[in-house]
Amino acid sequence: MSAAPPAETATAAPASPLALWRAFNRLALQGFGGVLPVAQHELVERRGWLTRAEFLELLSLAQVLPGPNIVNLSLMFGWRHFGWRGAAAALLGLVAVPTLIVMALVALYGRFSDLAPVAGALRGMAAVAAGLVIATGLKLLPALRKSPLGWLPGLAVAALSLLLIVGLHWPLPAVLGSVGLGSVLWAWWRLGAGAAK
Repeated sequence: MSAAPPAETATAAPASPLALWRAFNRLALQGFGGVLPVAQHELVERRGWLTRAEFLELLSLAQVLPGPNIVNLSLMFGWRHFGWRGAAAALLGLVAVPTLIVMALVALYGRFSDLAPVAGALRGMAAVAAGLVIATGLKLLPALRKSPLGWLPGLAVAALSLLLIVGLHWPLPAVLGSVGLGSVLWAWWRLGAGAAK
């Protein structure tokens, strides 16, 4: 019986909580319309702190926990490296400066929201945000090869989730409770079956 290949691991790690703060602040300030695509680029491609598979694993867990997935991801990633100090640094990097900017923009929006160019700009930003999320999903597709579900079942789960949400207008908790829980149990069974061989 041949040994399983070693899991791919990240080649670098943050040097300090301050490095974590800087990285999460940088990605937050670039994340107009959604931070997730920028987080994948910053943590995986630019800094090499996570592989695509590791990012996908953290993101999967972050999505099933209560709260915004990028906040959950920042807390888990920071805790992994520096405990509570890392979690606090990553979270503060993610929210502190953007909160100040958003508060200023909300005040401006309240004053100028009736202008046609402002409404048009918001519609354009929504399209860009949707494109960024789709692009991130496509970048993460190769990680499905290493999923316990396998390539085709993983795509089938994604397609079924998309159909239920977009086509049939199921609420997200119902999709997570059915397709999400079913795929987790299936992956757990396959991991157990593989270990038993």
